[in-house]
Amino acid sequence: MDITSANAQTDTRSATTTWNIDPTHSMTEFSARHMMITTVKGTIPELTGVVTIDEDRPENSSVQVELNAASITTRSDDRDTHLRSADFLDVEKFPTITFRSTSVKGASMTEGTDFRVVGELNIHGVTKEVTLDATFDGGGRDPWGGDRVSFTAQTKIDRREFGLTWNSTLETGGVLVSNDIKISLVVQAVKSV
Repeated sequence: MDITSANAQTDTRSATTTWNIDPTHSMTEFSARHMMITTVKGTIPELTGVVTIDEDRPENSSVQVELNAASITTRSDDRDTHLRSADFLDVEKFPTITFRSTSVKGASMTEGTDFRVVGELNIHGVTKEVTLDATFDGGGRDPWGGDRVSFTAQTKIDRREFGLTWNSTLETGGVLVSNDIKISLVVQAVKSV
């Protein structure tokens, strides 16, 4: 037997772990300009998802998230009803917003590491590629013996690219709702056993 070829056939697989997103310790926040003078923020609190982490090869890690579009809240019932309507999210027709990563660049399990997650964001039945600027915020064991990790991420989208084109022109110039929407994420996930 050729020892050289036997040594060359080392196991190149790496172990991965699965982490379930904890919705009670995670948040999806968005902000838009109102009348071009004020920033209005809201959240989509109902979400589920899975983070798969490959510590040996972080570029093989991935994330999938699903948000309940009808759970959108901006602390104004009238505005929330309008955002759920056919003018915006049309939650009757498109009940979920989803994100599925396609690549992870520069990730590490070192606390404070900045990295990028590229993926497919689906809003209002339209899928576009977006890039999240992310940070690994750390990990630890909770009081119940579970292992947890935390990440934050930000991105910006043009809502018109997702078919969200409703607006109203102001008498003084400009529009009622900005086209650029900033999205911020705080994700805490629990290791699956």
